[in-house]
Amino acid sequence: MVQNGKRIVIKVGTSTLTHESGAPNLRRMEHLTRILADLHGMGHDVILVFSGAIAVGTSRLGLKERPGELRMKQAAAAVGQCQMMHIFDQFFSQYSQSAAQILLTGEDVEDDGRREHLKGTFSALLEMGVIPAVNENDSVSSAEIETGRHKVLGDNDTLSAIVAKLCEADLLVLLSDIDGLYDADPKANPQARLLHQVPVLTPEILEMAGGAGTWRGTGGMATKLSAARIAMEAGCDMVIANGARMDELYGIVEGEMIGTRFLARHEGKFA
Repeated sequence: MVQNGKRIVIKVGTSTLTHESGAPNLRRMEHLTRILADLHGMGHDVILVFSGAIAVGTSRLGLKERPGELRMKQAAAAVGQCQMMHIFDQFFSQYSQSAAQILLTGEDVEDDGRREHLKGTFSALLEMGVIPAVNENDSVSSAEIETGRHKVLGDNDTLSAIVAKLCEADLLVLLSDIDGLYDADPKANPQARLLHQVPVLTPEILEMAGGAGTWRGTGGMATKLSAARIAMEAGCDMVIANGARMDELYGIVEGEMIGTRFLARHEGKFA
C-alpha cells in the first residue's frame, strides 16, 4: 500500500448484487469489480464482503422461493457461493486483479488462535496485492440463516465490521438499497431528512433503526447500526451508501459527504 493509501472494507448487500429473481446482477457485479480494482490501483488496500449466496443458489436451483429448511438453505448457499465467486473471479481477471475467497464462521473470529491465523492470512493477501472476497460460511454455519442461536457474526453487516476491526481498516462502506440513515422512514414520510454525519450513536439514533428488507436479504438498519458501533469503537469510519450509485465509492474514499458517515471514536486515522 502506497503512502496515503487507505485500508477499505466494502460490504455489498444482496439487493445490490442480485435481481428480484435472485439471479446475479451481472452489470453491478462487473461495475463493482472494476471500481475495486481501480481503487486498488490507486494504492488502497481493498477487502470485499458480499452477500447473496442463498438468493443466487435459490435461483440457480430453480426453486420458487427461499428454502425454509436449514439444510436446504445451506445447500442453496453452497451452490450460490460457488457461482458468485466464479463470477467475481472472472470479472477481476478482466482487470488483471487477483482475488481470494475467505469463508468465515463465528468460531474463526471468536477463538484466539484461529483469529490470529486469520489476521495473518488477510495480511499476506493484502501484501501480495490480492483482494480478499469474504462471506460467512453458510454451508456449515447457521448463525445468520437460523435464529435463536448463539451468534458471533449473525449477518454480513456485522461480519464486515468484524473484518474491518480484524484488519485495522480505516474505512468500512456498507452498500445497500438505501441512501443512508434518515431521521424518519422516507417511504412513509416525504419530509424525512438524510443524516450525513453521525459522531455518536445516541439512543435517538439507535431508535431510527427499522426492520429487515426483502426476501433476498436478511439485514436492516439495526444490523448496520450494530456494525457502526463495532467499527467506530475500533477507530474505523463507516459509511452507509446506495449500491445503485457505485461510482460514489471514489468520493466516499476521499471523504466527501455521501450517504451517512459514522465517525470513528479515535479521530485522526485519516482525513
